[in-house]
Amino acid sequence: MNNLVIDFYELTMGQGYFNNKTHEKTTCFDLFFRKCPDNASFVIANGVQKCLEFLQDFHFSEEDISYLKSLNTFSDEYLEYLKNLKFTGEVYAVPDGTVVFPNEPVITVKAPLLQAQLVETALLVMFNRSSLITSKASRIVRAAQGRGVMEFGTRRAQGSEAANEGAVDAYIAGAIGTACTLSGKEYGIPLLGTMAHSFVQSFDSEYEAFKAYALSFPNNATLLVDTYDTLKSGVPNAIRVAKEVLEPMGKTLAGIRIDSGDLAYLTKKARQMLDEAGLDSAKICVSNSLDENVITDLIGQGAPIDTFGVGENLITAKSNPVFGGVYKLCAIEKNNELVPKIKISDNIEKVTNPSFKDIVRLYDENGKIITDILTLFGEPMPKSPLKLKAPDAVWKYKIVNNFTPYKIRKKMMENGKIIYKMKTIEEKRAYVQSQLDTLWEENKRLLNPQTFILNLSPALQDVKDRLLEEYSKKKIYPNEKIETFDLTDEKD
Repeated sequence: MNNLVIDFYELTMGQGYFNNKTHEKTTCFDLFFRKCPDNASFVIANGVQKCLEFLQDFHFSEEDISYLKSLNTFSDEYLEYLKNLKFTGEVYAVPDGTVVFPNEPVITVKAPLLQAQLVETALLVMFNRSSLITSKASRIVRAAQGRGVMEFGTRRAQGSEAANEGAVDAYIAGAIGTACTLSGKEYGIPLLGTMAHSFVQSFDSEYEAFKAYALSFPNNATLLVDTYDTLKSGVPNAIRVAKEVLEPMGKTLAGIRIDSGDLAYLTKKARQMLDEAGLDSAKICVSNSLDENVITDLIGQGAPIDTFGVGENLITAKSNPVFGGVYKLCAIEKNNELVPKIKISDNIEKVTNPSFKDIVRLYDENGKIITDILTLFGEPMPKSPLKLKAPDAVWKYKIVNNFTPYKIRKKMMENGKIIYKMKTIEEKRAYVQSQLDTLWEENKRLLNPQTFILNLSPALQDVKDRLLEEYSKKKIYPNEKIETFDLTDEKD
């Protein structure tokens, strides 16, 4: 990613930090999200490794500095400082593929103020997009209930980078492959695909088109049967090619694809026709604006579908295309100590959790997630029995026993260098599945899932309450009179 993927106000704030000589103060910034897309109960975090690689290489080139100088906005001293700037901080984060919940600091950057500020936008770009597409693809894969999902969204993606990286995100989430050839070359993602309607149209007849394709790919002949009439023309011609072309070669028809019409009805009829012709091994693939909801309906109707080709609704996360990751200051150095900071808002959901923090996940004896607890960094691990209060309903609580606590974040960068062993794509893919196994089925429901309550440790809650109380007092102007009212009835 280009190092000038920086919102301009970050650069102007940087000039202010520089002028005020606060630019090298140690700070902590949390990257988190407030709400799961598609009203889900969790998100699959992804893009962390990309963030680490970006930070390790962060710098301004001569051309970058020349451009910034041409804006006549920044001082020469500030630009000279930027010219030699590199990221020297620490990063604490969850591994790619981790199941995470709203308001958890998935990534924390601990670095000099100017460095931490200038990387904000780039980190959000990488984390937001990858986590969004991985989470969406996981929903679609889970809806398919073990049937294959092929990522077919290259031509619908919002740019070539989104197409290439989105195919990787989908594969990590459990898709069996992609139509994007570049992803196969650069990342080794399995490449999949059949033919387009134009191939069929380019021949004098549908039969001749199928015959030509079968002769070209006898080991994997999957034929697109809905160019003209699926049941009256397409499937019969596919069967004919299987009998007249493939079987004499000792081969069999790999499958058919249907890209339009009533997919439940057509696949049932096509399956019957193929089976009656002795082609029970031929697979049926469908495509055409599929998503997790359509797939769920098709399976519920008993459609005999083996694989789904999913395009635009996956690669753009069309149902909820914006992932609301944010990046907020949570602590800053003062007198050689990290002082907690909190953001207050008239929107309650935008009030942040202060301080440099850890995330402690509690597992039950079956390895299922009980809850996550935000603690102060370095705070002792919680012990059983533990009383958990609902943050937004303090009269509610539960006692938890026999749990195993685990810190899900790791220190991944130190002194600007990656110290974390990066995972391969296949390792991330396996890790996603192991993470899904830690969730209850109620949490994985596509509609109205059971959500998790994020808890704060008593120590962290005390810090937050103290800061809120201090802010409440500061809101009263020095000369403002506080009126009190006696609500008792004078006659009583």
